[in-house]
Amino acid sequence: MLWSDPEDEPPKDLRDMQETLRRLGLFMALAMILAMIVIGLR
Repeated sequence: MLWSDPEDEPPKDLRDMQETLRRLGLFMALAMILAMIVIGLR
C-alpha cells in the first residue's frame, strides 16, 4: 500500500449512519424483549 493511497475508512457521514443503525437495532431488540415480558405477564 502506497503512502499516497487514500485511507480505506468510510466517510464520516456513513460511519455516523452505521452507528445510528447499530443503536436503533439495539433499541429495537430491547423493546422486543420488553414487549415479550409484558405479554408473558398478562
